[in-house]
Amino acid sequence: MKQIIAMGGGGFSMEPENLSLDQYIINQSGRKSPRICFLPTASGDSQNYIQRFYHAFQTLDCVPSHLSLFKPPTTDFISFVMEKDVIYVGGGNTRNMLVLWKEWGLDLILREAWKNGVILAGLSAGAICWFEEGVTDSAGPLTSMKSLGFLQGSFCPHYDGEKNRRPIYHQLISNEFLCDGYAADDGAALHFINDQLFQTVSSRPGAKAYRVMRGEHEIFEIPLRVKYLG
Repeated sequence: MKQIIAMGGGGFSMEPENLSLDQYIINQSGRKSPRICFLPTASGDSQNYIQRFYHAFQTLDCVPSHLSLFKPPTTDFISFVMEKDVIYVGGGNTRNMLVLWKEWGLDLILREAWKNGVILAGLSAGAICWFEEGVTDSAGPLTSMKSLGFLQGSFCPHYDGEKNRRPIYHQLISNEFLCDGYAADDGAALHFINDQLFQTVSSRPGAKAYRVMRGEHEIFEIPLRVKYLG
């Protein structure tokens, strides 16, 4: 079974006092004390970010680790990744992250891991990367970019968290710079199983997610049913 959990925002890095999304991700492995690996590439492997990951996940029933491309723990990335139950990708610069992943061949390894049942998860850059396209500020102003294409469609994180995200996402789809896709508020997460949206969950009572599509004369937002984890 292939699983991807894409968060608009939230998780330990944005809600350190509310780990319900992180716990949800762990639960999907179906294992006791699953092995979860943090990829902080988009932050330039920020040590502070890595420390916050361990601080949060050491309180949960799991075995945390991380993979730094700046200080690799091994040269055998294939074995390192394949032995994990969950890969959790942090936020930051999506464009730089994908360039590094491709240089190291990590994009291909992650695809194989996903096909072999390793859960892929993440927020912001760590969510955009799994779709065909996304809205990013990696190069300055918000614009479109190509991603890995594990999932069909485009993705926009921080839909309610940054005032320009919604109108620019609409504009990019309207002008056909992006294909139809999904948008998620901070605190909302889209859970895909075998390429299809399984359910949407949230760590905040009001967090929403949408299917966003181009019509003949306007953009349509179709609200998704969200399960509150509180």
